[in-house]
Amino acid sequence: MLLARRFLSSVVQKSQYAGQSGLFHSPRLGCLPKLEPRYLQCTSCWQSRVPVAGFETLNASITSTSTSEPCNEDNRSLDACYTSDQKDTILQKLNNASPSELAGVKLLRGRKSVNIVEYRTKNGPFKTLESVVNVPLLKHKSAVTVFDSILNPVKRNMRIQLAKFIRPEVNRSWLMEANAIVSIVCGTNKIAWAHVDREMMVLDWQEMECPHFFKGAYLASAYLNDVSAVLKVLPSADFYIIEKSSISVQSITLFPVMAHMRTVEAMLFSLLEPRNFLLEPNTPPKVLNMMRSGVGRHFELMVGDSRVSGAQTVRQLMSDSVTKELPRINFPQNLLMKYMNAFQMSKSKGDELCNALLQAVAFYELLSKSSA
Repeated sequence: MLLARRFLSSVVQKSQYAGQSGLFHSPRLGCLPKLEPRYLQCTSCWQSRVPVAGFETLNASITSTSTSEPCNEDNRSLDACYTSDQKDTILQKLNNASPSELAGVKLLRGRKSVNIVEYRTKNGPFKTLESVVNVPLLKHKSAVTVFDSILNPVKRNMRIQLAKFIRPEVNRSWLMEANAIVSIVCGTNKIAWAHVDREMMVLDWQEMECPHFFKGAYLASAYLNDVSAVLKVLPSADFYIIEKSSISVQSITLFPVMAHMRTVEAMLFSLLEPRNFLLEPNTPPKVLNMMRSGVGRHFELMVGDSRVSGAQTVRQLMSDSVTKELPRINFPQNLLMKYMNAFQMSKSKGDELCNALLQAVAFYELLSKSSA
């Protein structure tokens, strides 16, 4: 061991002065950086140290010299980050794609895709990549992510567990065999529903005022009268999907709203579910809950734990049903104008109507991507 230590020590020391003939020689100008000596502890006595070359320093130096300036830094021009062919591909997509087509690009779902179309309509087509950051809600780093997603689209094949958005748990095959569903959403003074079949055709879409909701002493008999009036005109379907609100039981200020929602929800479950359901084995439940937050995430309407209005999304769905060959949902031509006129454009009205339709669309789309 002593001889080996002396040999290695002499070799390294000699290499520092021997120039080209040494085992580790000092590099010429422009070559690799000079190596720093490191030490190995003797495993026998744990006292003597043998100097060896610092390979870690060598590797770190090589890596640092080959790293280029990242493209997502704010001080670098976006046009300088891409080749001319790449810029042409990106600009062609941004200048010609519709809002729904742009929604397939990472970070462009929701309002950003609409902002791009509105900006190019007002200011003309994008001529440079740098001009894209003038679009509201798009900054330098987010623009880089969008450009990279256009150049390298990723096809997602994500499987979703049914239990994450449907309660109670039900066999997926039963849901897949359904010919039609009725999506029901309860508000503070009305109930809305959307009757949609498996071909994504809207068969019925309306709402009804409930005058006794949130009034007086919240009498159960008054609630029952309002809910029963809705059920008399509610279309029949294989499944009834009732929105499950995400109001926390710990929220004291919203406790009256939560109690109201739970009361109406319980009445709908009781009146819509067949009485012989629990007696017959291998029979699926007819009434199901769908999580409000799950629908919000599907359409990117969630801001933190809160969900914003889906009116803009519904208007886009209605427009696409006329302009697109394969829209996400179809409206009968003879009823489309009726729905457009009945749909309230203000935020204070029509929320339940919007949410009922969005819930039906989300149900079928999430079901197609779900696993058993």
